[in-house]
Amino acid sequence: MADSVFKDGLLKGKTAFVSGGSSGINLGIATAFVKAGAKVAINGRNVEKLEGAVKGLQAHGTAMGVAADVRDYASVEKALQQVKDAYGEIDVLVCGAAGNFPAPVLGMSSNGFKAVMDIDVLGTFNVSRAAFEHLRKPGAAVINISAPQAYLPMAMQAHVCAAKAGVDMLTRVLAIEWGGTGVRVNAITPGPIEGTEGMSRLAPSEGARQKLAEALPLQRFGKPDDIARLALFLASDAASYITGAIMVCDGGQSLLGGAAVLQAING
Repeated sequence: MADSVFKDGLLKGKTAFVSGGSSGINLGIATAFVKAGAKVAINGRNVEKLEGAVKGLQAHGTAMGVAADVRDYASVEKALQQVKDAYGEIDVLVCGAAGNFPAPVLGMSSNGFKAVMDIDVLGTFNVSRAAFEHLRKPGAAVINISAPQAYLPMAMQAHVCAAKAGVDMLTRVLAIEWGGTGVRVNAITPGPIEGTEGMSRLAPSEGARQKLAEALPLQRFGKPDDIARLALFLASDAASYITGAIMVCDGGQSLLGGAAVLQAING
């Protein structure tokens, strides 16, 4: 994709915070934000990974990293205060930290189920709740990262289905409660995106990935830039009248149904 889409100063003068921003889709969003002129802070648990991601971002503009576990509210509060001290109020908040592993319900421990719920649902709540006092209101935008499992029941994904359904409903409730302050809250639902950890777990072999790609209406996996473009739109003033939306960017995956997706993967 042409860099000009990102380098037009769309977010010039704005500050963004991206949780789970040291890799995958979220790092792609953070990169797009930096290229679009924003000052960007990314959050993650792995300090070494975080530092490497920040170096890459700084090649394009202003960026910093803050280590925190989104499951720990005090840790999130501390990280957000660091960003506020360095960059000022936050204009764009991306809640992207997530967990996943394929397992049937009878092959999953209570702790395994809880881990995904805590990272996805509690993590989204913690980051949103703690960030509210730091948001530049009105005009601030919150973007939660969801998944097709929120509305497509899939075997081996009970924990993710429950967690992402919670993220979607939290998105809608926050849009209602915070709308009066001028804060918009939306979610992005990515489909299969190439090069991400989630796809490497759900479709670990090249054969499985090829079968899934061929089954999609667009017959290809998405790229991180596809999600980044949508995030840029939702973060910008062009989306000033959009809130409470769950915006799907999945190459048509949701048209197939969860069973069809798994059948394509497992052949």
